[in-house]
Amino acid sequence: MIGVLALLAGGCGGDDESDSGSGGETVELQAVDGAAAGTVTLSEVDGAVEVEAEVTGLSPGFHGFHVHETATCDPDAPEAPFDTAGGHHATAGQTHGDHAGDLPTLLADPQGNATATVRTTEFTLDELADSDGSAVMVHAMRDNQANVPGRYMAAGKPGPDADTLDTGDSGDRIACGTVGG
Repeated sequence: MIGVLALLAGGCGGDDESDSGSGGETVELQAVDGAAAGTVTLSEVDGAVEVEAEVTGLSPGFHGFHVHETATCDPDAPEAPFDTAGGHHATAGQTHGDHAGDLPTLLADPQGNATATVRTTEFTLDELADSDGSAVMVHAMRDNQANVPGRYMAAGKPGPDADTLDTGDSGDRIACGTVGG
């Protein structure tokens, strides 16, 4: 994923006084059942947005992690929980793996906790807060980051299907928090 630099948890990042961060927002994540599910802090640092996630209550393993297009996290949405947040934050024509809101997959430990710090130049805090705002989303399953082997078939041809192109097959939306809006 071009534009995203993953930093080792506890290693590089937040404590470095040479980072010239300004502004920021802390997003409270909510699980489908309404329980607190952690926080995501978004800060401007050295011309990028630093995303620091501390997520709890996950099943052990990998989970998709994205910025979605609308600041509405309704766990009782008619279609599916948090469906009101819309699709991934993206510009016209982008498919999964290239969406501006695609972030590296989270890894939850055996206790269901995940931490990550990443920097991206794919969006700004102002862009996320504009008009309808945005949402930070954690999904139930691993995100394939658009890495689909040719042996997969879609409409009788090798390659990704519509779900992979939209979401990376990351499954249900299990935690959501709003940015701006």
